[in-house]
Amino acid sequence: MSHYPALRLRRTRSSAWSRRLHAETLLTPADLIWPLFVTEGEGVEEPIASLPGVSRWSVDGIVARAKDAAAAGIPCLALFPNTPVELRTEDGGEALNPDNLMCRAIRAIKDAVPEIGVLTDVALDPYTAHGHDGLVDAAGYVLNDETAEILVGQALNQARAGADVIAPSDMMDGRVGLIREALEDEGFVNVQIMAYAAKYASAFYGPFRDAVGSRGLLKGDKKTYQMDPANAEEALREVALDLDEGADSVMVKPGLPYLDIVRRVKERFEVPVFAYQVSGEYAMIEAAAAAGAGDRDALVLETLMAFKRAGCSGVLTYHALHAARLMGA
Repeated sequence: MSHYPALRLRRTRSSAWSRRLHAETLLTPADLIWPLFVTEGEGVEEPIASLPGVSRWSVDGIVARAKDAAAAGIPCLALFPNTPVELRTEDGGEALNPDNLMCRAIRAIKDAVPEIGVLTDVALDPYTAHGHDGLVDAAGYVLNDETAEILVGQALNQARAGADVIAPSDMMDGRVGLIREALEDEGFVNVQIMAYAAKYASAFYGPFRDAVGSRGLLKGDKKTYQMDPANAEEALREVALDLDEGADSVMVKPGLPYLDIVRRVKERFEVPVFAYQVSGEYAMIEAAAAAGAGDRDALVLETLMAFKRAGCSGVLTYHALHAARLMGA
């Protein structure tokens, strides 16, 4: 190997054109998935205090956001409903309603912007009165197999409405295989499954729970089904199971605190890996920018580049539209 001064690593960094030419990682709007929150009504925008710059939108507003995304080159939206309290029940039955918020939003997007992908969350927490992702027994334990049966119905309900990607975020054992079998049986052979395969019981989810209206409803915690942040080998086992059951891609959640998991999953399985830059991560960037502790635009792009460098095929981020417009500027 050459040595200084024959080798000067600063040489290729000395001009902007050269830095672009030698960049090892490419970040584009096509790498982004934009999570959006749907609420009831018409012409409604409800700002979320703990997620500055993020709002809940009625279906017509969601359609407008879909048009913004398509114009900016974002290929896919992820939808999450804010189900009214009066429709939340112990069994989360509203998840099976073909005219629920999620299904109405899917149909409206597909009617107005058919070229954009729609990813839908499969879990019961936006629909249950207790805030858990599944059914609970008398002791408050989340029941696995009984929940999985309902998740299959929820997935089919969303596929019938036009969902392109089913994303089970519940962390029940075996649900990916059951959903894949049901989708095949009903002829939804091209509907993808992006499994939340390594979803951790994280402290970074707080603002999301505000957004979907489950803050204050949750009884206990989710540690019996979401993963222990201390565990990495277990994440690889979870990913292996979901891939064996028919997942087309897998997700690691949260994002930046778990880049080591992203890298290990990518190297072990060589499959499409996505990460979710979750609400708490977004809120920290916004707080840092508001406090003058960092430049917002630079923080957004640097963190997204980190996901790509670690091996992500794409990133779910609330900064998606802002980042896409920065890249297009």
